[in-house]
Amino acid sequence: MGDKSDPDPPPEARQFDFWLGDWKVTWGENGRGVNRVESILDGYVILENFDAAPAMPFRGLSVSTFNRRLGKWQQTWVDNQGNYLDFIGEYDSGSMILQREATLDGVTFLQRMVWHNIASNRLDWNWERSDDRGRTW
Repeated sequence: MGDKSDPDPPPEARQFDFWLGDWKVTWGENGRGVNRVESILDGYVILENFDAAPAMPFRGLSVSTFNRRLGKWQQTWVDNQGNYLDFIGEYDSGSMILQREATLDGVTFLQRMVWHNIASNRLDWNWERSDDRGRTW
């Protein structure tokens, strides 16, 4: 449990504030969706609600929190296709980078999300894969 004498989130809990708000999301040639990202639970948790309708019936949500003990961000994603993803990472030099190890058809690789080119009303959010333990993405 948390330290009852320190009710405020650590300063690092504000590192994801750039993502807060209502976003129009685009990807590829025709991918479109909306993403509502808000701070909840007394500022300790970032809640993401994603919806790709009407383009496709894909919805999901994530919860992210800064883990003081690890000194890292942790994020859990779930969606209406039964996916569960767990990421860990940090904010460094103007980018948020969260990654995980994944296995598909017996092949293990790394996945990561990188938020970069962050401005007040836009950002780039890349999904990347590495098949060589992170040497190249």
